[in-house]
Amino acid sequence: MTSMIKMKKVFKVYKNGVTALNGVDVNIEQGDFVYVVGPSGAGKTSFVKMMYREEVPSKGEVYINGVELGTLKKKDVPFLRRDIGVIFQDFKLLQRKSVYENVAFALEVIEENPKKIRRRVMNVLDQVGLKHKARFIPAQLSGGEQQRVAIARAIVNNPKVVIADEPTGNLDPETSWGIMRTFEDINSSGTTVIMATHSKDIVDKMKKRVIAMENGQIVRDEQQGEYGYEA
Repeated sequence: MTSMIKMKKVFKVYKNGVTALNGVDVNIEQGDFVYVVGPSGAGKTSFVKMMYREEVPSKGEVYINGVELGTLKKKDVPFLRRDIGVIFQDFKLLQRKSVYENVAFALEVIEENPKKIRRRVMNVLDQVGLKHKARFIPAQLSGGEQQRVAIARAIVNNPKVVIADEPTGNLDPETSWGIMRTFEDINSSGTTVIMATHSKDIVDKMKKRVIAMENGQIVRDEQQGEYGYEA
């Protein structure tokens, strides 16, 4: 298997003196589905932010698809992110744009062919079950539907990696399971999925690789793992 994400002795110390990552070593292969779990303040968000270069290490090396992020020039970051889809808990949708426009935007910024944009956007909206709501604006959608739009936007340019930070945090259990099935579909097509989550039920039932973090360190990394903390 090809190594998609590699971290070597990664430390992250913020300006306020907080050590968020404390010597992290990890290897995530292409096609992996990984849950990142642990108590609040364990370093999960800093860990995933390293993967799309929202943060850079204070010390150590981070590689994505063979590219070392610490030496990457700022002007090259947008090109790196074309291969990475990022999904947030609060959706981060453009409120005045339609569902279609929100998803198309990810392709317009890379100057994709307009005909190809239309075809690809409608295919992805169909994949997440929202083709019939392409003309709606976010305010007309439920929380689960808005999260599906965010997923569609993240996968519309066929990224190699999808990174999700608490994607079901604001959703009810039934909606959350629907969202997780969508992530499984994405992963089954060969996309690497990395998800930081507090959802014990989902992690325990889905039996994927689990990386547990505490105090900025990886304390457990197991295939078909469990959540391992009280919900």
